Amino acid sequence: MCGKIRAKPGWAAAVSPGGAAASDAESRVYRVMNDLPVIVCDGGERYVMPMRWGFPDPADPRRPRPIHARAETIDVTPSFAAAFRDGQRGIVLAESFNEAPEDGAQHVLTPPRPVGIAVVWRRFEMGGAPLLACVMVTVAANALLRGLPTDRMPAILDAADWATWLGETPAAPEAVKACLKTVEGVRWTMTREERAATARRARPTVSDPPGLF
Repeated sequence: MCGKIRAKPGWAAAVSPGGAAASDAESRVYRVMNDLPVIVCDGGERYVMPMRWGFPDPADPRRPRPIHARAETIDVTPSFAAAFRDGQRGIVLAESFNEAPEDGAQHVLTPPRPVGIAVVWRRFEMGGAPLLACVMVTVAANALLRGLPTDRMPAILDAADWATWLGETPAAPEAVKACLKTVEGVRWTMTREERAATARRARPTVSDPPGLF
């Protein structure tokens, strides 16, 4: 399941498909509990809002739970249904995203151009302070990802569906939900993410006092 994406913060300012490639800012890795730059629409205008990746766990708000929402049940699952119905839907532009099969090995999926990943978001009260948090919408994995194997992937929106998903174009819930579909026939690069080797610490010596601690 995806728990890491890479994006260029400046891309979000484009808030439109295809406009992100103009940014030359350095890429940044976003993980669960980071603030994602989420494109939303209010009053017919798109803008970017930072939102924590992961709803707060009711038992411990410091923990993220859940971090994903299944597209198939997004309109009936209590945690997500109201946000989906009320237009609390957003998009995160991503340069790449990670998937990890059951053995835990991370694989990086890199499309030829930035993709818009669907999210839903909610506002929570955390000890009197507001918290905006989002979860990534997932769909059934495509043929490429099933080979890992994994059965889920982020819901990547077609450029033509952005306006419907964001609520700019009025649409019935069924039409909005139809934007969430598996993308097949992709030409993405998939590479196994190698973990950085941990340097072995030398035995402490008198000539190397820091090594004593």
